[in-house]
Amino acid sequence: MFRISQYMQELKDPRPLAARRNPPGPVVIWNLVRRCNLTCKHCYSISADKDFPGELNTQQIYTVMDDLKSFGVPVLILSGGEPLLRPDIFDISRRAREMGFYVGLSTNGTLIDENNIDDIAAIGYDYVGISIDGLRQTHDSFRRKIGAFDESMRAIRLCHEAGIKVGMRFTLTMDNAHELPALLELMEAEKVDKFYLSHLNYAGRGNKNRKDDVIHQLTRDAMDLLFNTCWQDAQSGRQREFVTGNNDADGVYLLYWIARNFPERLQHVHQRLQQWGGNSSGVNISNIDNLGNVHPDTFWWDYNLGNVKQRPFSQIWTDTSDPLMAGLKSSPRPLKGRCGACQHRDICGGNTRVRAWQLTGDAWQEDPACYLTDEEIGVSGMDARLQVTPWQRKRSTA
Repeated sequence: MFRISQYMQELKDPRPLAARRNPPGPVVIWNLVRRCNLTCKHCYSISADKDFPGELNTQQIYTVMDDLKSFGVPVLILSGGEPLLRPDIFDISRRAREMGFYVGLSTNGTLIDENNIDDIAAIGYDYVGISIDGLRQTHDSFRRKIGAFDESMRAIRLCHEAGIKVGMRFTLTMDNAHELPALLELMEAEKVDKFYLSHLNYAGRGNKNRKDDVIHQLTRDAMDLLFNTCWQDAQSGRQREFVTGNNDADGVYLLYWIARNFPERLQHVHQRLQQWGGNSSGVNISNIDNLGNVHPDTFWWDYNLGNVKQRPFSQIWTDTSDPLMAGLKSSPRPLKGRCGACQHRDICGGNTRVRAWQLTGDAWQEDPACYLTDEEIGVSGMDARLQVTPWQRKRSTA
């Protein structure tokens, strides 16, 4: 996750650079249930409104939570499917809070209403993220349900009124990129605390719809809008958060935005970005699916590292006998092609490896969703290119 707001605060009020502190354990994004009341076109878990056999029961989840706590995991993001369809979701959430985890709930929001908002507020979630894919017509089309937008916006309002930190989660595609400005206006009108922009990752239903991925110029335009909006917030002293995910080239692109607008701060923020280091799949980001399978992140569901029913997460996560985990945990990573030659590897960490895996079968090939030009990453002299369609990278002519 790329936390834009933190870097804008550094522009406004630079702090002395301190030694990098690694988190005690990885963030765990936990798909507690695969069942969902929606069938969204970009769903990475390919959920459906039915029960899936073999899911962890309550006691198994508690056992895993004990191991996660002793391993130093600081954050649990409870997801699905739709996590509110799990009958014991509040019991699990309450126990997680009592154990001292930072607990987030990732939901489509359609099941949050006046009947359960008090129960949700009583849990004390640190954050509730609600997916919004565009304005009403676009959102309902993505979610394949008429009325889904109104239900999700109702959930946002109820959370806000209950004093819960709530955020909008937006996946950027060709079909909805044009509505990003209106969504930021909606965020303002609804007093939403956080905006998370997710770049489309090629996994699950998102992989089947990857022809809809936003072209590189639209990605740059979206990032410019987020940077400008977030900078205005920093100047005015507002505390809203803006973050992105699934494209670590965002950090490098911010560097060029700063070079254009605040060249005197370039070296300082460059050092901050190097400390961040970009993609942390398999290192500081992890995933447990509904069956207990462990993955390097939520988009690697076709690659299992082990199962928490047979072996503790702490043992699975530290086992580098798996070649993918060995590569993800290595520094530098064994990148190839354009990513291997990039002069900003120390910032983005090679970006999101699952896209290369999905398109080539090689996790270390170049990421086709990098929207930076050859000149910006210092590889303009390279002749060889991984040819990927329909996101064929255009050579710069400058």
